[in-house]
Amino acid sequence: MIRRLRIGAVIRCITQPTIKKTFIVLVLLCLFSIWMLAFQIASPRNVKDDHRTNPEVKGPRHSPRKVAEFNQPSNVQQETPQATSKQQTSKIALLFVENSASPLASNITSVLEANRIKYRTAISNLGDIPHLAYNKLGLYSVIVFENVFSYINLPPPHRDTIDQYCRLYNVGIIVFTPPKKDVVGDYSSQVGDFPLYIDQHLSLMELTLNTASNIYRITKPGQTLKGPLPGDDWTVFRTNHSTYQPIARAKTGSHRKIAQLGKTLEPILHTTVLHDRGTLDGIQRIFFGGDFHLWLNYLLFLDSVHYLSSDKNLGQTLERYFMIDVDDIFVGSPGIRLKPEDVEAMCVEQDNIAELVSGFRFNLGFSGHFLGRGTEEENRGDEALIKVAHKFWWFPHMWDHSQPHLYQNESKLQNIMMLNKQFAQEKDIPVDQGYAIAPHHSGVYPTHEALYRIWKEIWNVSVTSTEEYPHLRPARRRKGFTHAGIKVLPRQTCGLFTHTIYMAKFPGGRERLDTSIMGGELFQTVINNPVNIFMTHLSNYGNDRLALYTFDKLFNFLRIWTNFKLQTLPPRQLADKYFELYPEEQDPLWGTPCEDKRLTSIWDQAEKKCKKFPKFLVIGPQKTGTTALYTFLGMHPHIVSNKPNPVSFEELQFFSSKNYYKGLDWYLQYFPMPKANVSSEMLFEKSATYFDAAPAPARIHALLPKVKLIAILLDPGLRAYSWYRHMQSHNDPASLQYSFYEVITSGAGAPQSVNLLKKRCLDPGRYAKHLERWLKYFSPHQILIVDGNLLREDPIPVMSKVMRFVHAKPYIDYSELLRFEEKKGFYCQVLSTGKSKCLGVSKGRPYEPMDLKSQEYLAEYYRQHNADLESLLTKLGQVPPKWLQDTIRER
Repeated sequence: MIRRLRIGAVIRCITQPTIKKTFIVLVLLCLFSIWMLAFQIASPRNVKDDHRTNPEVKGPRHSPRKVAEFNQPSNVQQETPQATSKQQTSKIALLFVENSASPLASNITSVLEANRIKYRTAISNLGDIPHLAYNKLGLYSVIVFENVFSYINLPPPHRDTIDQYCRLYNVGIIVFTPPKKDVVGDYSSQVGDFPLYIDQHLSLMELTLNTASNIYRITKPGQTLKGPLPGDDWTVFRTNHSTYQPIARAKTGSHRKIAQLGKTLEPILHTTVLHDRGTLDGIQRIFFGGDFHLWLNYLLFLDSVHYLSSDKNLGQTLERYFMIDVDDIFVGSPGIRLKPEDVEAMCVEQDNIAELVSGFRFNLGFSGHFLGRGTEEENRGDEALIKVAHKFWWFPHMWDHSQPHLYQNESKLQNIMMLNKQFAQEKDIPVDQGYAIAPHHSGVYPTHEALYRIWKEIWNVSVTSTEEYPHLRPARRRKGFTHAGIKVLPRQTCGLFTHTIYMAKFPGGRERLDTSIMGGELFQTVINNPVNIFMTHLSNYGNDRLALYTFDKLFNFLRIWTNFKLQTLPPRQLADKYFELYPEEQDPLWGTPCEDKRLTSIWDQAEKKCKKFPKFLVIGPQKTGTTALYTFLGMHPHIVSNKPNPVSFEELQFFSSKNYYKGLDWYLQYFPMPKANVSSEMLFEKSATYFDAAPAPARIHALLPKVKLIAILLDPGLRAYSWYRHMQSHNDPASLQYSFYEVITSGAGAPQSVNLLKKRCLDPGRYAKHLERWLKYFSPHQILIVDGNLLREDPIPVMSKVMRFVHAKPYIDYSELLRFEEKKGFYCQVLSTGKSKCLGVSKGRPYEPMDLKSQEYLAEYYRQHNADLESLLTKLGQVPPKWLQDTIRER
């Protein structure tokens, strides 16, 4: 009775007007708080990401810390993962690491990178997780945790968000379980709230694969890995739940010791790799109890990435293509060359390998000048090889094994190649594969243009290979490219060089070579690369015939342990296949040779060329005053620009046009050699097309990573109108036929010429978007933003700022070099005679004012872009231009 009275009193209180309103407000506040909490869970921030393999991914992202705060797209809200009719995901792996410097994290990223799997890294203990979905697109196909405890100890809201994402997008999780450090006696524990237990710090032996598992793709199960497993800190898994299925199991290492004591004991099989098939909570996971010290885990990890990725969309083809080049045929000191029985062994082994590798042939590179220069028996070996020449493929080296980049006289280079061709014709050596190799890869990269021209002229070469692009090491980053009509493929080493000719003298002996073949470096090279061109040498096929030993054992090992389809293609077909797999690599990315001794050693006149690279660039955009700045910079006695180009005048437009494909020699020919007695002299280039050219930032950063950049920003509406008037002055048909307003408001159905003009009017003015692209490659302190209005109206303080930015010496006072000219309406150079020298009639020409409709349209069009720019510049620590401040205030 008393309880009923109390409830009634509460109800009467709530129904009173004042209290009723208060109660409603409190309820609304509670609901709002719950909503904000949910939003925060679904919208984490401050995650450290790695964009090295995926700079172009769309959607919300986090950049490296130095520019992280600048790269959050405007008007983007984090989405709670939601199911879609077709649950699509990007082909990217998300990797949670404890810290980016940990050895296991480094190994995982190396495996992903080597297999061309794009990834992002996030630090698991920062308290937040990255965006997982954007515009109903799942951003990741698989999730990897470096440490199981990082996963199970995530804050519940974050763990729930990840788990929900995995269910909705059919994404699996890979978890490594490294042993706990500095823990005494606590070797067993439960994995969070899973019905799963781990035992750690075990020694194991004799690993077997469970043939019932269906995760295998590369790996071929059914074999037993004999002997002890590397290390004594293995983690193994115990469970009775049916959702778990062993993938790999091994015996306790102590079982061997017990057997040695003469006792019999049934071996205990411990699970080292475990598959959670998802019947418990709808999420598939694979747990690894060891790292990549065991080579088989390398394969199982790649298989797991493919199997657990949504739509199984991560991983490379199972086709493996091989070409084994035998360099230096007929070259070599007496005593290490081929003898007749070595030639016969090559023929026999070629047939043996062909049974494992479809279409296999050795590819022999020759220098005819050295024929018959061995011992008497070796000279008979030369003759024996020529007699069976038709059994092999052949390609030319240089006649005398010289380096082509050393030839500045093209006629001499041409003559030396002709000698080798005449030799091949006289000896009936079939050289018809369109393939050539330069000794020491000289002239291939960095490119020696004469080599490419004469190769095509003499040998009809369309394919070559090098191990130097973009650098020799790390090998996993070698790529291909196309230049001057010749396809350049990445070449790999196999551990055999001109001096590795005897097993007893091989570094590390037979054990090290066998380790490389059976799961080590050579084996992993094949795992990582669908197309493998291996460099070997003549001396590797004589003496102890290490090459025959190596490849016979390698191909047999691949047959036993992998599902690869092994085959050999002729060079032209191989090149076509490579760029079919990696079409994005056709375009070269010229890196700087000057910081790599190997590259400078095979680049003609490298010492001189390395002094000719510019120290800073004026990148535009167009119609903002770049020509004026170019002229003012030229007044400084120690600042020197490039020589003019006959087509584009003072602008080389190298990084933004087809000029890029002409190579570094074309670019550097326009820069003068700095004066030896002027240490402060600096070269620069101005090309206003760079600012909004999509490939320019990556290209410039690859070649000039330390360069400084100057961008001039003008009111984007005025810039657009100026471009339109500029095109009118050049008799552009679209600008003459359509008004400015018609152009900028045209739709998709407009003529192509109008759409193109509209794009060139409007797109460069989206300044924040373009600057964010530059900030992916350059730090903020490398970029200076110049106010275009101020440059025109009061250039003297602007030039002082520019001088300080580029560290120009000596400092000069531009108030003595510039003077305002009333007739022109802008500043001009003051000559020593006291007269003024102004820009040409095409610069600063007066236009009719922009119509009001266009002004209003552009103000609205650029409203958000200008807001983004102000925010970006503020975070960069740069003062927004006055025109931008005025525009923002007018809002």
